[in-house]
Amino acid sequence: MSKPTQPIGVFDSGVGGLSVLRAIRASMPEEAVLYFGDQGHVPYGPRSMEQIQNFSEGITRFLLDHDAKLIVVACNTASAAALTHLRGRFPSVSFVGMEPAVKPAAETTKTGRVGVLATPATFQGALYASVVERFAAGVELFQHTCPGLVNQIEKGELDSAATRAILEDALHPMLDVSRNIDTVVLGCTHYPFVIPLIQQIVGENVRVIDPAPAVAKQVKRLLEKLGTKNQPSARASIRFFTSGDVAGMKSMLPILLGESGEVQSVVWKNDREVEEI
Repeated sequence: MSKPTQPIGVFDSGVGGLSVLRAIRASMPEEAVLYFGDQGHVPYGPRSMEQIQNFSEGITRFLLDHDAKLIVVACNTASAAALTHLRGRFPSVSFVGMEPAVKPAAETTKTGRVGVLATPATFQGALYASVVERFAAGVELFQHTCPGLVNQIEKGELDSAATRAILEDALHPMLDVSRNIDTVVLGCTHYPFVIPLIQQIVGENVRVIDPAPAVAKQVKRLLEKLGTKNQPSARASIRFFTSGDVAGMKSMLPILLGESGEVQSVVWKNDREVEEI
């Protein structure tokens, strides 16, 4: 049985999941965390479902081997492609995944028109289709995959001209009077890091929904339900792992997370096995 002092495991294809980790830290600073950024394989969006499932399974095993008490799939693409697979492979493990925040958008839109920014794999997945079917009746959704945006954020270019151009290409058609969106849903955990830029483009009358706080609330609810939530205490530690550039991730932590930390390098032995160097 898991103990409250065990860490939460969080993983993403890269630094995007830090937006979820940031929300978890804000609401539960007493929880120790293992964060795995699979930067050696970023982005997941163009990859096959089988590949993403294999990567997600390997990372889950790694985090469980490091004593994780719960796994947060802090990646919309991995959630869409692999969450059901992971729950089948690890039936005794509790998972929290991501889904585009279509429900709150549909509940609050005044124009009935909502923009959704996500990766191709998310849009093509059964999870997204299910969310749309259940919650978006009567709402018109305008979708865009924002090609290149994940890589811009991985490089730390949160407000560069190139990043702005990607977002303007996605958002300007949605803002046309014939569409008139009043809400933007972020369907990728990387995208909350460019909310200030998105808000500049869409204006103050368009609501931008960051899903991370809702995910942190779900993690807290689940830990309380399982009896594995740690007691409020001093700020707990985070261990960071990357399959990519250690120095690059380390340099991004103060910018994206607001705190620093040591980053450990890991290598893939094959698509399903990963180990520390």
